[in-house]
Order: sequence, then structure tokens, then C-alpha cells
Amino acid sequence: MKIAAFEVRDYEDKDFTAASSYGHEASTYRERLSTNTLSLVQGCEGVSVLGHSRLDEEVIKALDKAGVKFVATRTIGFNHIDLNAAKKYGIRVSNAQYSPYNVADFTVMLILMLLRKAKISVIRALANDFSLDGTCGRELRSLTVGILGAGKIGRTVMQNLSGFGCKILAHDPFIAPDNLPSFVKGVSLEELLKESDVLSLHIPYTAENRHIIDRERIALMKDGALIVNTARGELVDTDALIEAIESGKLGGAGIDTVEQEENVCHVDLRANILPKRNLFYLKQFPNVVYTPHQAFFTEEATIAMVESNLESLRLFEKGLDNPYEIKL
Repeated sequence: MKIAAFEVRDYEDKDFTAASSYGHEASTYRERLSTNTLSLVQGCEGVSVLGHSRLDEEVIKALDKAGVKFVATRTIGFNHIDLNAAKKYGIRVSNAQYSPYNVADFTVMLILMLLRKAKISVIRALANDFSLDGTCGRELRSLTVGILGAGKIGRTVMQNLSGFGCKILAHDPFIAPDNLPSFVKGVSLEELLKESDVLSLHIPYTAENRHIIDRERIALMKDGALIVNTARGELVDTDALIEAIESGKLGGAGIDTVEQEENVCHVDLRANILPKRNLFYLKQFPNVVYTPHQAFFTEEATIAMVESNLESLRLFEKGLDNPYEIKL
């Protein structure tokens, strides 16, 4: 199959050289797939993209007109693709799969950094300030961690946390409490919010989940509780989060993804006027650890992202069952 791969990073080049072993002739481009780059898909049946390519109905319609039959995204999330438009024009879609350990490990790292106030210590040490004032932390074994979402990543976070001796609660409307690990207690969303010292988010972004953590739900949480988000930025109302940190209602946040991160994450903006006020205001708090959507970023994951796309396109071409395909 002839395919066009967009947003290809330097670290992906070597993995796309394997396209021929999957039966593909791949052309790779640094640009995003958009109305400005559609000419690059001419003659291709498949395309591969990352999350900055916004495949709205206009783009999907143009892909159909160009003869594209399949879109594979090298991301687990797929909210950058208009699935209704894909169904309308008969274009099939798949997402990437990789192990959950990268995001799960990163999540626990953020929890520990917040509990031990590592940001303050690291910043002080850079300026040769080795004082202890304001850096007294808490031990994870004394706390309750709430996991919102019990999919692959959420369950791996639970497993990672099981060795720390903390109490672990979980809520997932699609998973019965008796199907959770034996060391995890399934609870309602309200109980999860009220009982957790640390709340960690591991659910996909959908229209129903937008701002699932808002002012009302933050008000239910313990005073001084922490929020960790390595899932999707739109799950948390950024204005409400800022207000809660300013007021002291929340004790801090570990944020790997945040609203309005498009055109900011993975971009060098040192010489630019910064356009996302909330994002840059949020990250300046001493009790907020902000990372630019990098929880996924391991050698193992980046290889798997490309390989799963190439395999998905091969399965489509051969008419075989495709575990990567999103059912429209």
C-alpha cells in the first residue's frame, strides 16, 4: 500500500524505514496533515498522523476525494479525528497501541514529586539554596489515592501503587467493582472525590467527560488534595483548577496535559510571545508540576506507535481482522 505519514519526528525516521517489510511504500513528512498539505496524499490509500493534525469533515472529505481509504493515528487518543465524518465518507480509522507502563510510571513519578515538593527543592538547588523551609512532604503509605478510570493505564497505576502501602480507590462506570484488583476498592465518583488525598485521571476525553473535574467536583474534594492528570487536558476545567490552587483548596497538581495545549506542547517557544495565558499561569505555581504531554514518551512507546500503524494498514489491505481499528 502507498501511504503518506505526517508529523514524522526525527526519532520515528528509523521506524518508518521498516514500512516495506509490512508491504508499504511510505512517504514521510514533517508537516501536519491539513488543507494546506492535502496534495501530498495523492495516490495514497492510507495516511498516518499524530495528534496535531486536525482531521475535521473538510479534511476527511478531501481525503475521500483523493482516494484515501484508511487513517491511522500514532496516538492512543483520537479526538483529533472527526469519526462521524469518517463514517460518512467511508474512511476507516485506527489508533496506536503501546504498553501502559510509560504513562503509569510517569503518573507515580508526578505523585511522588508533588508529595515531596521536589519542584521547590530542584529550583532552589539550581540557585545554590539548600534550605529545607517549606519542603516537608508526606508519605504515600499514609494516604488514599483515587483512580478515575480502570482501563489498562489506570490498572497499571494501581499495580504500581500497590507496593507503596497506600489505600487505593477506583471508579469506572464501565467496570464492576468486583472486576477490580483485590487490593482496590471500587466506589462511586462522589466517594472517590471525597475520600482521595490524591486523584489521578485515566479516562478518555469525550463530550460527556469534558470538565468532569469542575468547580462543583473540586468542592467535594478534601482540602489540600492533589490532582494528577496524565490523560487529557479537557477533563479538567483549568479556570477552576487555578482558583482551587490559589485559594488553597487543592494542595497542588501534576499536569502532563492541559486545555489549550495545541501549538504549545512539543514546540520551542522561547522567542515567542506566549499565547496561552492559563497554561503559563498554572505552571508557575510552586506546587504545580507541569510537563508538556510527555508521559507517553519512551523508546518502547515511540517504536510501538509506528509499528502498530504499519501493521494496522497491512491488516486493512489484506482484509484481515484489525485489533487497532476503531469501530465507527
